[in-house]
Amino acid sequence: MKVVADESVDYGIIMRLRTEGFTVHAIIDEHAGISDTDVLDIATKNECLLLTEDKDFGELCYRLKRKHCGILLIRVNDLPRNERISLVCRIVVSKFHKLSNNFSVLTSSNIRIKQSK
Repeated sequence: MKVVADESVDYGIIMRLRTEGFTVHAIIDEHAGISDTDVLDIATKNECLLLTEDKDFGELCYRLKRKHCGILLIRVNDLPRNERISLVCRIVVSKFHKLSNNFSVLTSSNIRIKQSK
C-alpha cells in the first residue's frame, strides 16, 4: 500500500505508517517546496493515497476537478501529538481501501468519506 505525505504531515505519521508496512513517499524528503499541483501529480502518477493537512487540495479536487487517487485531509490539531499520530495511522491502516479514490476528511471525532465520481 502506497501513500504520498504532503509536507504538512507530521513526520511521526510517516514513520509509523512505514513500520506498518506502507510505502510512504514523503514530499519533505524528496521534493521539499514543490507546489500543491505537483504534489497531487506525484500522488496520482504513482497511484497513491495523498495525506495532507492543507485545505487547498479540496479546491484542486472540487473546484478545479483535478484527478486524484484519494486524498485524506487531516484536521486533528486539537489532539495531542501522540494521539494525532495514532488516530491517523489507525484510520489509514483500517480504511485504506475506502480512502483510495475518494476525498476524505478526518477530524478528532469522525471521518467523512466522499465518494468520487
